[in-house]
Amino acid sequence: MEDHFILMSMGGFFILLGLGGIIWGRREGEDYYDSFSTGPDVKEFLERSSSQPEPGALTIGGRVAIILGVLMLAGGGALWFWG
Repeated sequence: MEDHFILMSMGGFFILLGLGGIIWGRREGEDYYDSFSTGPDVKEFLERSSSQPEPGALTIGGRVAIILGVLMLAGGGALWFWG
């Protein structure tokens, strides 16, 4: 297999991984804050501060993975086109 196809397939994998991270992070955030809205103590729900690590870290990581995947796809495409 040629190098540019490996780079492009890794880029596609990172894009899929990033989309999965974003979807997982949003689902975790919704589940976490929905559990507070039904409970008797809604202080953490209203202030959006929690003792757990923020589920938004998954969405940020997903965005970074998508950016890396797009860069890898572009690099592989450039190698394929000009190489």
